[in-house]
Amino acid sequence: MPDAPAFDFDLFVIGGGSAGVRCARIAAGHGARVGVAEERFWGGTCVNVGCVPKKLMVMAAEYRGMIEDARGFGWDSDAGRHSWRGLIAAKDIEIARLNAIYVKLLEGAGATVFEARATFIDAHTLDVGGRRITAERIVVAVGGRPAHLAIPGGEHAIVSDAAFFLPAMPRRVAMVGGGYIAVEFACIFAGLGAEVDLVMRQDLPLRGFDEDLRVELARALASQGIRIHPGRAPARIMANGAEKTVHFPHGDPIVADLVFAAIGRVPVTETLGLQQAGVAMDGFGAIRVDTGNATNVANIFAIGDVTNRLNLTPVATAEGHALADRLFAGSVREWAFDRVASAVFTSPPLATVGLTEAEAAARGPADIYCTRFTPMRHALSGRDRKTFMKLVVDQVSQRILGAHMIGEDAPEMLQGLSIAINCGATKHDFDRTIGIHPTAAEEWVTLRTRTHVAEGPRGPEAETQLVAPEEIGAAEMGIGA
Repeated sequence: MPDAPAFDFDLFVIGGGSAGVRCARIAAGHGARVGVAEERFWGGTCVNVGCVPKKLMVMAAEYRGMIEDARGFGWDSDAGRHSWRGLIAAKDIEIARLNAIYVKLLEGAGATVFEARATFIDAHTLDVGGRRITAERIVVAVGGRPAHLAIPGGEHAIVSDAAFFLPAMPRRVAMVGGGYIAVEFACIFAGLGAEVDLVMRQDLPLRGFDEDLRVELARALASQGIRIHPGRAPARIMANGAEKTVHFPHGDPIVADLVFAAIGRVPVTETLGLQQAGVAMDGFGAIRVDTGNATNVANIFAIGDVTNRLNLTPVATAEGHALADRLFAGSVREWAFDRVASAVFTSPPLATVGLTEAEAAARGPADIYCTRFTPMRHALSGRDRKTFMKLVVDQVSQRILGAHMIGEDAPEMLQGLSIAINCGATKHDFDRTIGIHPTAAEEWVTLRTRTHVAEGPRGPEAETQLVAPEEIGAAEMGIGA
């Protein structure tokens, strides 16, 4: 008789989110004996309290503006009254459907599913819901959670997880934070009719994004009535029944029905028992990994947000797929992580791929091409909404180093541009491409006039001089270069 396997599983994955499910499914497809444990909900943050429900809520908020825009095209329309409960109920049905799909994918691939918490006993042994399980290799893919406000009265503020289950639509919202979660939810609540105050430590939202994009976003937020409070941090929150008052070291307080803290996320590692296995972490609780997602313990790996490197769902999924291929199929997949496209679903949305102007200038001179215009739709709607596009080009090689946009359909456009940039496209390649007319997208291939040259840090007084800054997009109207 053949010897019994040394371990219960060839691979055990802790975490049923995007990274963990992809890794488990692909490994099982390669013939590995795979177990995967999830203690909360299948699909992880993205499906349940992140990307998917958030975008559904963004769409709900956008309909109000669309209905108002229609009047400019001859429609006699009114937005009417929005049902918050109806939106949340519809969202919950869709999320439940996606949860079931994740489990079906795993079981269909042959993985063994555990709806339980998994913690380390040693480097090869786990406690899974009270059951002792061994695995030759273990992957940690537990993701992250929202950080809470550590100030007096911080318990009166919600975090993003709770925003998807609010029993009623708040009428006054104090949003604390300047990152993507803060600005997205600021737009959601404003679009659904709330008064929104956005409080942030920085002078501009979205630290780390291209500076011009940050400026344009601040303008877009203000244009929809969001009150921005830059350079401010709350000192305490006081509650008087349903009413909350946010106090600051200086200046007037803000009174709101809802205080929403969106100040970042932290890896969920404190209850895994990683010390029992000897896995090294950094000072913020993230698991340290090398370029192949290996930890300091030979048979233990970590993927996705728990490593706190590039916290994007497609990156987590790609890491899970690549790891499973490498461990069980001997193949290697590689991505250029400095050229990963990403989007922020504000109103309007923004998207970016590649280097910012500052990052490019630090490497050498870069040619910068920008345009800012009113989209064709809003020539008739009258809505105060602009589109901004920017190309960052290496001056020597003329390769496109970065593309940045805020405006309608920005995420859809930038996905295509990211392919070109990953393939090494040059400005000449863009210039010799004929655009689709009439579209805003054709502006990308008709940017002929260089705005300026980036050769070092730009001071705050150095504002980009844009071509036709307030006009209808020249290419979309058929008068472009």
